[in-house]
Amino acid sequence: MESTAGAGQLLAISDLHVGYPDNRALVERMRPDGEDDWLIVAGDVAETVADIRGTLAVLADRFRKVIWAPGNHELWTHPRDPVQLRGVARYEHLVGLCRELGVVTPEDPYPVWEGPGGPVAVAPLFLLYDYSFLPAGSATKAEGLAYARSTGVVCNDEHLLHPDPYPTREDWCRARVAETERRLAALPADLPTVLANHYPLDRHPTEVLWYPEFAMWCGTGLTADWHRRFRVATMVYGHLHIPRTTWLDGVRFEEVSVGYPREWRKRPGPPGRLRRILPLEDTGDRGAAPGVGRGRGGTR
Repeated sequence: MESTAGAGQLLAISDLHVGYPDNRALVERMRPDGEDDWLIVAGDVAETVADIRGTLAVLADRFRKVIWAPGNHELWTHPRDPVQLRGVARYEHLVGLCRELGVVTPEDPYPVWEGPGGPVAVAPLFLLYDYSFLPAGSATKAEGLAYARSTGVVCNDEHLLHPDPYPTREDWCRARVAETERRLAALPADLPTVLANHYPLDRHPTEVLWYPEFAMWCGTGLTADWHRRFRVATMVYGHLHIPRTTWLDGVRFEEVSVGYPREWRKRPGPPGRLRRILPLEDTGDRGAAPGVGRGRGGTR
């Protein structure tokens, strides 16, 4: 594990979606408060390799350390992206470009934050999902997908996120979970962690979705006890576009999404604010306002 001592803050953000000009402008205004600040980027930077590289390069130039966990949008093989790599090959390509920029990835040693609130190991995770968060009344993936299609709420992953060479996304997920579990179990038993994943490690944050069937694309039940097993100080995630703080078994779950302009324009407060993970910030439960950003419709 790499360790970098110092002061400063451990900050986090996700779901930058810089393909939207207004979101790109938010990134241009993002700055650390001091030279020792670290930044976790918990996925969905953009859909094209060029936009991902450009955004992470800007942030890596400003923050002492940037730590990236991929979202589903980075893994899409989008028709407008000149880089048409699929599945594992695409992910490995993104890991390579991050390493060129000095950005920490899920394939690298977990850095240890030794600033205020530390020491903690900061572990970016890449786990995907396995369709275990099924809609009520569905017993299988096929039943869940059929119900989702009947409501018109189907994630674009079904068309754009390829698992090659794995047969399915859930096979890829299970392989990632097994390898990540092995690495986390090897950490020192007295070292707390901050786990940063695009998806929440437990299903409870999806309970406020306007469209509960979307939960199928939001994580895996295989990680439901990780916040207890791996001494988690804070579980950082995105994906739902519902920025808020929740607590489970005394562990803080922090969603740090920016989301789409149509979502963040409806929220109180300045958009694109970096969330402070350490030292601990007393936020309470910042649940989304009624009718704001609580779900995804259509075929995203």
